Amino acid sequence: MTAESSRPRTDVDKALLGHATYRSLGEQQLTPAEERFEKGRRTVGLFLAPLVTIVFLLLPMGLEPQQQNLAAVLLGVIVLWVTEAVPIPIGGLIGVAVIVFLQVEPADDVLANFGSSTVFTFIGAFILAQAMLKHGLARRFAFRILALPKVGSSTFGVIIAFGAITALLSAFVSNTATVAMLLPTALGILGVVAKLLQERGLVASDFDPLRLRVGAAIMLMLAYGASVGGLLTPVGSPPNLIGRGLIEQATGERISFAAWMGMAVPICLLMFVALAVVLLLLNKPEIRRIDGVEEYVARQRAEMGPLSRAEKNTLIAFGITVALWIFPGIVALAAGTDSDFYTAVTDRLDEGMVAVLGASLLYLLPTDWSNREFTLRWRDAAEIDWGTIVLFGTGIIFGALLSSTGLAETIGNGVSSGLGLTSIVAVTIFAVLLAIVVSETTSNTASAAVVVPIVIPVAVAAGVNPFVPAIAATFAASFGFMLPVSTPQNAVVYGSGAVPITTMIRSGFSFDVLGAILIIVILPLMVALLGFGG
Repeated sequence: MTAESSRPRTDVDKALLGHATYRSLGEQQLTPAEERFEKGRRTVGLFLAPLVTIVFLLLPMGLEPQQQNLAAVLLGVIVLWVTEAVPIPIGGLIGVAVIVFLQVEPADDVLANFGSSTVFTFIGAFILAQAMLKHGLARRFAFRILALPKVGSSTFGVIIAFGAITALLSAFVSNTATVAMLLPTALGILGVVAKLLQERGLVASDFDPLRLRVGAAIMLMLAYGASVGGLLTPVGSPPNLIGRGLIEQATGERISFAAWMGMAVPICLLMFVALAVVLLLLNKPEIRRIDGVEEYVARQRAEMGPLSRAEKNTLIAFGITVALWIFPGIVALAAGTDSDFYTAVTDRLDEGMVAVLGASLLYLLPTDWSNREFTLRWRDAAEIDWGTIVLFGTGIIFGALLSSTGLAETIGNGVSSGLGLTSIVAVTIFAVLLAIVVSETTSNTASAAVVVPIVIPVAVAAGVNPFVPAIAATFAASFGFMLPVSTPQNAVVYGSGAVPITTMIRSGFSFDVLGAILIIVILPLMVALLGFGG
């Protein structure tokens, strides 16, 4: 680390270094103590991962060779994921290679999962999100919400508005990219509030604006709001598609785009209310009424001007994609899932292919026909978060192997008998707690890939339908609110310098508890209401 990277984090450009999902030490803004911890954590991982794998391979576990080999590799990969000794996607790829070397399954069978429809769903969704970010459509939407009457005149209104903007955008755009995009606006508004406090004589002239409670509340609302919003749609977060795919494979019940939203919207609304209450109680803003924010937002909107051709094209591609994603759910409501029309529609409107079509429209809708310029160029697609897609693919591979080798069933039987899990409530509580604990220490995607395949056989061994526990684990895998390493968006806002670590832990723990309760109580009701898990 250089002296440059060790100085206090007060500039917007430094905070935005957190935009990268998987960052090396040189890309992060760390204090000397944080740097020592990160170096130690990653060094330990480099040696501990192979050691754990080798020891587990040699132990007399009484498992079938395939199961023991898979368990040993998976444990080593989990160590790499938790310690980030190598970038998280690379850890997954190492595990996939070792699995083939140890002949857990043939390479073609293992790698077939990389060609699944869900991988293409994410690729298409990421390209659409890239267009929204590149052409400023997402930012325009954010300022439109902030310009609503009464929003900019109170700190409570600004904080809640930021949460709503982040949640809605994160339903379709990368959580990390959404937070990174909105961070400069949040810091700009924080600057307005700080100046107002100085003018009113409420703070000293040399105070640090990054230590305001209102700043911590805004930043945490950005990070946590993104996680809540990511639950709204199947494409909102990688764990959603991983969990949904594993559940459909295990239970045979298909969860359409519309059905997912039907389950998620009430839970997300309640979680958002809980989030607002927690953050405003634990980080009570120094003032309630503020002046100047409305003028700041108006200036920003004026600078953006009217919708550009590229923004209009992005809206067209995005609208067509979402409409085609939702259409099978509408057909199901109108004609029923047993109808020939519903079958014909779902067979043709595969979500992955719809996403690819929507992304392709961005390369067909022109912005300057005379020069053959279109909404996106290929280099824009090259800038999407391919690391997450690679991790997503490896997560599917591990989930499928846990099932096909029988290791998940072995673990499920052992856990069920060892903990005495005999009811759907007990299994659901176990699933939620396990997913939250794992997601606090490693990638949410990795959490879903590991926890959901374990929860399903635990439920089967307990004699209950695995649908509710598995979907609960999928939702809970998107949690991880206590630490900067829990999610990339936590790292982004922590990097701004406006959120002390103790504030993040206290607020994150409170929201973890409330969110877990909401999932355990509300999700089974929504599943039953929509007719799943019967």
